[in-house]
Amino acid sequence: MADKSFEQSVIAERSMLVKFARLHLQEDAAEDVAQETLLAALQNAAGFSGKSSLRTWLVGILKHKIVDLIRKEKKYVQITQEETGDPTDFDVLFDDTGHWAEAPADWGNPAETLQQSQFFDIMDFCLNKLTPVMARVFSMRELFEFEIAEICKELKITASNCSVLLYRARMQLRLCLDQNWFDGRTSRA
Repeated sequence: MADKSFEQSVIAERSMLVKFARLHLQEDAAEDVAQETLLAALQNAAGFSGKSSLRTWLVGILKHKIVDLIRKEKKYVQITQEETGDPTDFDVLFDDTGHWAEAPADWGNPAETLQQSQFFDIMDFCLNKLTPVMARVFSMRELFEFEIAEICKELKITASNCSVLLYRARMQLRLCLDQNWFDGRTSRA
């Protein structure tokens, strides 16, 4: 069994786990998966080697729990034009040759950045600004490493629709992260 300080540290991450799970699941399911993650972490405290942060380890467990649940329940999402429509004009980000009009900000060392809890908060903020379907498609592809065909099957969308959603999600996340993190500010202004 885990010692008290480890147990308290794990339990302190509960709200973050629930927020992350809500990107992919209904409220009740998100709560359940977060609780299962905490239980699994406490039962397997020896599995935490300290090579990554506790938060990273817990999110890894949570990701597997979410994927298992999604596959088990075979949830289907109906996507409407309103959910995929986006007023943001990404064409202004590129020049006539298709290259970035402005070079992206220097994002530093991605491995170090992911370890910073402030970055995780900003990333969560940016993900929550996406439409639910965009956040789900992005997370399934980039965080859970689903194949495009698998995402399309799970969500009952076409490959081209999936690609559009991924593109829009990436562009919105890039803009949000540039504005709220990589330019040196860590506020949500």
